[in-house]
Amino acid sequence: MRDAGASKERPKIEGFDMDETTKQEIEDKKEAFSFNADVSRLMDIIINSLYTKKEVFIRELVSNASDALDKVRFIALSNPDYLGDKQDLEIKIDFDHESKTVSITDSGVGMTKAELIKNLGTVAKSGTTAFLEAMGKGDQMSLIGQFGVGFYSAFLVANKVEVTSKSPDDE
Repeated sequence: MRDAGASKERPKIEGFDMDETTKQEIEDKKEAFSFNADVSRLMDIIINSLYTKKEVFIRELVSNASDALDKVRFIALSNPDYLGDKQDLEIKIDFDHESKTVSITDSGVGMTKAELIKNLGTVAKSGTTAFLEAMGKGDQMSLIGQFGVGFYSAFLVANKVEVTSKSPDDE
């Protein structure tokens, strides 16, 4: 094994570096395995190690909504028609005591079906990070949700989480 920073030009070390024949033999015989995980247990570990108070889910979901508004503002700078008739950007929080639900609604950028599957279906996959990378801004924009775990805080208080989203880029 080589140090990642080591020069590839260094002399081969007998008994340390593999020759091409050995590399090919290993390649021919390799086996691939995937990791298995109890997703619900893994989520429990992640959520409870990150958050000590259940109320944090409100902050996390409002932060996600805020990021959606920031993204739509950014897109609208170069494409003013992107907002269409909905020029007022807002976040609404509603609690239904009878059905014991909390709804957080925003008029932000929305996600396509593919983005929902990719971003919410993969723990620690952040749509915000992907957005920053696509825009070439790196860490220059101050969008909050860059780690991809805030959404899952909702499971601190809920057995079921429903996400409804509409992107102008998707049917």
